[in-house]
Amino acid sequence: MKTTLLGGLTHTAFLRKHWQKKPLLIRNAIPQFEGLLDKNKLISLSYNEDVQSRLVMSNKKEWQLLNGPFAPRDFKKISGNWTLLVQGINYFLPSAARLLKSFNFIPHARLDDLMVSYAPDGGGVGPHFDSYDVFLLQGFGKRLWQISKQEDRSLVPDAPLRILKKFVPEEEWLLEAGDMLYLPPNYAHNGIAVGESMTYSIGFRALSHQEIVREFLHYLEDHYDLDGIYTDPDLMLTKHPAEISPLMIKKVASVLKKIRFNEKEMSDFLGKYLSEPKQNLYFDAPHAPLTKSQFLQQAKKKGICLDLKSQMLFTKATLYINGEATKFHPESKALLKQLANQREVILNTSDAATRDLLYGWYLDGYLDLMA
Repeated sequence: MKTTLLGGLTHTAFLRKHWQKKPLLIRNAIPQFEGLLDKNKLISLSYNEDVQSRLVMSNKKEWQLLNGPFAPRDFKKISGNWTLLVQGINYFLPSAARLLKSFNFIPHARLDDLMVSYAPDGGGVGPHFDSYDVFLLQGFGKRLWQISKQEDRSLVPDAPLRILKKFVPEEEWLLEAGDMLYLPPNYAHNGIAVGESMTYSIGFRALSHQEIVREFLHYLEDHYDLDGIYTDPDLMLTKHPAEISPLMIKKVASVLKKIRFNEKEMSDFLGKYLSEPKQNLYFDAPHAPLTKSQFLQQAKKKGICLDLKSQMLFTKATLYINGEATKFHPESKALLKQLANQREVILNTSDAATRDLLYGWYLDGYLDLMA
């Protein structure tokens, strides 16, 4: 089905022609979109210690980066061009979480978060490139976007941000409220506020190979047991006691070769790692929790929804929520898949184990009752 969000393209056509291949400018992607919050609300969010926020300031090509949380006095000392960046507003604003549902044609496992940037006239974070896919949706105001497929990735030395030393724009567009620009990874781009401006960046995480290896090794450390200890009954006298002998190297190599992993372990690693909450996120248990029977009654009548901070993913046999794994119950597999896909569902199962599971998640703050 064609959608205005993608400029009249179907989801399939967009994925085939543009995803990780080439940019796409979409005029009026979300008609009458003016944003989800105003400047003051965004600044207030940056005061919250649970919210990741940054202030980027530039003056005569000198750059300064400050990390939040901020206080009102911080905004009284700003000089030169500046930009406020607030990450993960989808964890704190229901309207932001609803906006992300428009991008459900991309797997949840690839979604990073929704970042909002505010800048007065002339503000920006400088020309740079990202290693991930991003949709740049314009809120109120206007922003000029310049892009380039340049291969020169040299950076400004000693800058606190990864700012390109030489940036040669190849195309540029002025985006107004509701317009959107999709950029695949590694496209150099520069956004400049024209008047006051707010941009909503829907980013999709790209795991580096180094990150995958590092985190999988951590996973193996927690989930792998090898019996035995290093032995060397065949030890020979040596003239060089400081030398690590070829025999010792060979023995250790034989131990490491015993490490084996299969597809099930790989999927378990991915499910737990990709659903793990970000370090700044914490779950709040309900202040006055309902009894189990009260919870189930309300869940059947009004439904349940994942907490804004929760991430739920699944494989063929296993469900993952916030870094925890649980096996599907055949009687409620469809129900739990719907909860993961749509983030809300009406409770319609009589399976006792599933009811216990959902009530436990409610007590942990992983899900809420719908109003």
